Amino acid sequence: MLALHLLQLSLVYINTLMIQQVLAESAWVGRLNNQDLRGITPLIYSHVNPYGSFLLDLHSRLPIDPPCFGPQSVGTQMSLGY
Repeated sequence: MLALHLLQLSLVYINTLMIQQVLAESAWVGRLNNQDLRGITPLIYSHVNPYGSFLLDLHSRLPIDPPCFGPQSVGTQMSLGY
């Protein structure tokens, strides 16, 4: 059961990073109002295939920007390799 929770939390985390990356694009800045932003959720799962083969490449990373920890923690980003 713990593995399933960890998988769900990981999926929500990756979805959140991907949604943040898309919403940071200049094309989306003026298009969404507060009601639209309230309706966005990282709990989407339509892109998940629970019954098939999964192609996993451990030599490449997802094209997601590194997380920002704030201007005071540039040293933390450097030590983490971002």
